[in-house]
Amino acid sequence: MSKLILDSEITCPKCDFKKTETMPTDACQYFYECSHCHTILKPLHGDCCVFCSFGTVKCPPIQQGNSCCD
Repeated sequence: MSKLILDSEITCPKCDFKKTETMPTDACQYFYECSHCHTILKPLHGDCCVFCSFGTVKCPPIQQGNSCCD
C-alpha cells in the first residue's frame, strides 16, 4: 500500500483562492471556510468531504479505498 498524502490544495469555487491544508485522518471535514472570501464550502453531491470535492488530493479514507465517515 502506498503512503497516504495528507496535504491537499483546496480551491474555493467562488473566488478561485487556493490554499494548501493538512487533511484530518480521524474525521471527515464537511465544512471549510475560504480564508479569502469567507464562503463556507460543503461537499458536492456524492462526495464525502470538502477535500474530495475541492482539493487536489482525496481524503485519507478514500485514498485507502474505504468509505469516508462510516
